[in-house]
Amino acid sequence: MSAPVAQYAHGVHLPAGCEFIFTSGVVPTMRDGSVPQTISEQAIVIWQNISLILAEGAMSKSDIISVTTYVVNSPDLGEQLKIVMAARDEAMSGHRAASTLVTVPALARPEWLLEIAVVAARQPNS
Repeated sequence: MSAPVAQYAHGVHLPAGCEFIFTSGVVPTMRDGSVPQTISEQAIVIWQNISLILAEGAMSKSDIISVTTYVVNSPDLGEQLKIVMAARDEAMSGHRAASTLVTVPALARPEWLLEIAVVAARQPNS
């Protein structure tokens, strides 16, 4: 099998007894209800929102075991994917999780350019 083509793991093994957080698709809506216009800004907001969700469960981005990213297909998709993957890599700070990126024709709101769902896990009391 070839090495991953980016900063992710082909798979992640977890010991029995882990606690989990499964997020819904996290969207780039800020606390005030606004949505940034660029995919770069949207990625930052999404990763901030993911951090808040994980913190509620006493976890952090280093506990993420799986990332699924949905990106709206566009004429400049290649550049957009580079931005999205760079944002993931920066947010994960070298931590590798299983990762899937899917292009879609649209998301639930037209201003959303991407959406990210994660699964996080950790041993209890760690």
